[in-house]
Amino acid sequence: MVTMAPKLTFGTATADWQERINVIRMREERAERARKVMRKYGIPALLATRTDNTRYLTGLRGPEFMPQLWYVLFFAEHDPVVFAHAGWHKQMPADAPWIKHWKVARSWLGGIGGPEVTQEEAKLFAADIHQELKERGLAGEKLGLLSMDGVARESLSALGINTVDFWPMMLEARATKTVDEINCLKTVAAICEAAWYRIWQEMKPGITDMELTRITVDALYKAGAEDSPPVAFRSGPASFDRGFDRPGRMFQFGDLAYAAMCGVGYLGYRSCNYRTFIVGRKPNDKEKDWYKKLLARIDAIIDGIKPGVSTADLAKHFPPATAWGYKDEVEVLTMEVGHGIGLYQYELPVINRQWSFNHPQILQAGMTFAVESREGEERIGGVRLENMIVVTENGAEVLDHFPREEILVAPL
Repeated sequence: MVTMAPKLTFGTATADWQERINVIRMREERAERARKVMRKYGIPALLATRTDNTRYLTGLRGPEFMPQLWYVLFFAEHDPVVFAHAGWHKQMPADAPWIKHWKVARSWLGGIGGPEVTQEEAKLFAADIHQELKERGLAGEKLGLLSMDGVARESLSALGINTVDFWPMMLEARATKTVDEINCLKTVAAICEAAWYRIWQEMKPGITDMELTRITVDALYKAGAEDSPPVAFRSGPASFDRGFDRPGRMFQFGDLAYAAMCGVGYLGYRSCNYRTFIVGRKPNDKEKDWYKKLLARIDAIIDGIKPGVSTADLAKHFPPATAWGYKDEVEVLTMEVGHGIGLYQYELPVINRQWSFNHPQILQAGMTFAVESREGEERIGGVRLENMIVVTENGAEVLDHFPREEILVAPL
């Protein structure tokens, strides 16, 4: 029996009379989790870029229109240093007083200035990092790297800095979520619910996937989404075996269609859920059978979730790839899967037949992930479902409350 998570008693606004999402507590607890993992592996300093990493460590947002425009030097035993992008390093200190040390970031903008410019900037970048490490007596210690490019790694190594890949350790730090992080995911699931309802209202013959995407994104922003990528619709003969999206296809009477509400953000935390619709008619027996199989599969996985369970125990509920005529499990990668969700779209744990049997992971209370699957026939049609899950001491709770029990009929 699938259990729905308790709904929140608050919205996205701030209040002084009710405990809501405590962003200060969330910021501090995330930073301490990162420090705990750093101490565990003997890595006293960490250099991180990419929005999910920098936000987890500092609570900051920054410019992301180019990779590696800004970065954070984070310490196990010292206050972090934020290397902010041009302009931001002037504006942000007054708005983020919890950060005590600010520097201007060096960036080679992906090398567009040419090889000589790239090398010059990289040397200045590495010299800045080396100086900060030296001032704290850490120049000879390991430096963890998160999402830094090869130019950055080489320039740091040229100054004798011993760098290590910190991403596996960052995944460990982020594997379980705090109460505030879980409430962020509940909030973004509720925001998606507003968009699902608009889709149900507006999906009709003659509307294109591009037009419905615009309507959906508008609904997400109105409901409080911090940011929203283009919503991906697949419909009619393109609704099985996920391929290109947003082709400008016009919905027709009787089409099966689904949308991926994946990557909608609230305080940085990302949604990942699917629902399936049908345009103007009730599903036929074949389509009902597809969805019945799909729902039973997802429910079996959800029912098996509890702390201490292995991902191998859950992966067995996914059919083998050969069930659809494929030769290898890689052909259903990211389609028949459970994957962690948080500030990044793919975190621990992962549940699939491709990896889980030989490399199982153990579930812990506080883990949050999405479980997705699909059924159908190529070039005929298909159905999809994905639910957002939190692992509690008593089992799994579903975070997204929009109806999931059957194909949703979009009425004419």
